[in-house]
Amino acid sequence: MGVLIGFVADTGGGKAATPATATSTQTVLTTPGAVEAPASSPSSSKPLAFGATWKVENTDPAKPFEGNLTVLGYKQGFTSVGKADEGAGEPGYVWAWADLKLCGTKGSYTDNTDSWTLYYDDGGRIKPSGTTYGDFPKPEFPFEVTVTAGKCAWGKLAFAVPGDERPESVLYQPDGLDEPREWLVPNA
Repeated sequence: MGVLIGFVADTGGGKAATPATATSTQTVLTTPGAVEAPASSPSSSKPLAFGATWKVENTDPAKPFEGNLTVLGYKQGFTSVGKADEGAGEPGYVWAWADLKLCGTKGSYTDNTDSWTLYYDDGGRIKPSGTTYGDFPKPEFPFEVTVTAGKCAWGKLAFAVPGDERPESVLYQPDGLDEPREWLVPNA
C-alpha cells in the first residue's frame, strides 16, 4: 500500500514572532506484520515541539486519509493504586503520561498505542504500559481507535519509566512509517 506522509509544524511563538513552517513528505509502503529494524537514532526529520502538529496524509486511493497528530504534554511521577515498579518488573520506576491528540480531516484511520514510545538519550525506548488502573489520569488515550473526518481521539497514555531519568522525546512510528516522528520532551 503506498502512503504519502507529510507534516506542517507551527512553533506557536509570541506576537512578534513569525510562525515557522516546515514541510516534509515521505512515501511509505505498508506491510502488515513487518518487522522493524532498530534505528540508531529516533529520526532524521527535525524534532517537533509539544503542541506542534504533524499533518498525516495517506495517498492510497483505496483508503485516503488526512489528519493531524500532536503531543500536547508529558508528566512524570503521578501516583496510582498500581505500582509502576510492578508494571516494569524493576525497582525505581514511576508512572508517567504523554498527552496525545489525533484528528481526522478526510477519510478514516485506525491506530493503536503500539505506535508510541519514549526515547532516552542512551538509545533506550519504553513502550506504553500494557496495564491500566481506574485512577490513571483521564481521559486515557484509547488502546485502539479509528478517527474519521471531523473527529478526534485525545487522551493521556501511561508509561512505567525509570524514576531518575527523563526521556528525550516522544516517538510515533506506526507500521509502514520508516522513520518515527519525534516531539522533544522539555526539561522538568
